[in-house]
Amino acid sequence: MLTFHPVDGKSPERKKIAAIPGDGIGKEVIPQAITVIRASGAPVQLTEFDWGADRYLRDQTTVPPDGFTMLARDFDAILVGAFGDPRVKTNIHAKEILLGMRFKMDLYANVRPVRLLDAVLCPLKGVEPKDVDFVVLRENTEGVYTDAGGVFKQGTPDEIATQEDINTCKGVERIIRYAFEYCKTHSKLDGSPRASVLMCDKSNAMTHAGGLWQRVFKEVSAEYSGITSQHMYVDALCMQMVRDPRQFDVIVTNNMFGDIITDLAAGLQGGLGMAASGNIHPGRTSMFEPVHGSAPPIAGKNVANPIGAILTAAMMLRHLEFAREADKIEAAVLQAVRQKKTTEDIGGKLGTREAGQWVADAVSR
Repeated sequence: MLTFHPVDGKSPERKKIAAIPGDGIGKEVIPQAITVIRASGAPVQLTEFDWGADRYLRDQTTVPPDGFTMLARDFDAILVGAFGDPRVKTNIHAKEILLGMRFKMDLYANVRPVRLLDAVLCPLKGVEPKDVDFVVLRENTEGVYTDAGGVFKQGTPDEIATQEDINTCKGVERIIRYAFEYCKTHSKLDGSPRASVLMCDKSNAMTHAGGLWQRVFKEVSAEYSGITSQHMYVDALCMQMVRDPRQFDVIVTNNMFGDIITDLAAGLQGGLGMAASGNIHPGRTSMFEPVHGSAPPIAGKNVANPIGAILTAAMMLRHLEFAREADKIEAAVLQAVRQKKTTEDIGGKLGTREAGQWVADAVSR
């Protein structure tokens, strides 16, 4: 089932965006992101898809036949909400839709900016917005998320479970190279250039995979003499992120560690409800999703924070080269945070719909 939502304007250059709200709070925050996109005047055309738990429970469809091929062929970008519903015990729909999209569309670079918009949102003492402005680049198509491994003698005292951590030279090299290129081409919020790439691993324990990451990082970093290269073990990185986030600029790491440390990093910027991300393959249709999950306990209560989804929409528009519209959205979000026109989790008194509408109105002004 498709719902067609053209945005005002007949420009033949408008971009086509597939919107998949998914489950839980995704069905609340993505509509707010879409409202804000419309308010920005970005020349885009949105088509909503009903992929998610409701569809799966209705007709057992996770992804329709050729669904990913259709997305790659017919759309310039994909805006996704969240997946996960307690009614689907196996979570099979979430795995086949979200991970399927990342793997089958080869969206190898998960880009997660970490930016503090207001000092009151950070739990660390004495930390200002200028002190938390880094990005985590997570390898998105390998690692333990490939689901390689298995179970032997399940349900017995002798049960053995293995989960393989898959790392290819190609996969490691392209995400590390992406990190250095990102550092070259992106600035911080204050306009200053990014200057360092830090590779995070656990090579003192995971010697095989870590050895590959270490060798490739050394080889690629030698090609970027103007950028400082650094290394930290993941446990040390977690401690340093809390102790002094000022030291970080661009962090590149594997699939598992990237997932974990960006949840920690979200705490520095006000929580998961503030965190945006993009799943990128340069030159191909890419997918954008807020970092938070479907949050079943608060779904349907009009309390979920829509800012992560709205900032994700801005990130998507910037990727589509609508920088002016993305700037307007980010400026409006900053106003909302400073004036506390937000949901309760970050100090406001508004509901999800009301907070989203406030940002949309600010964008329109």
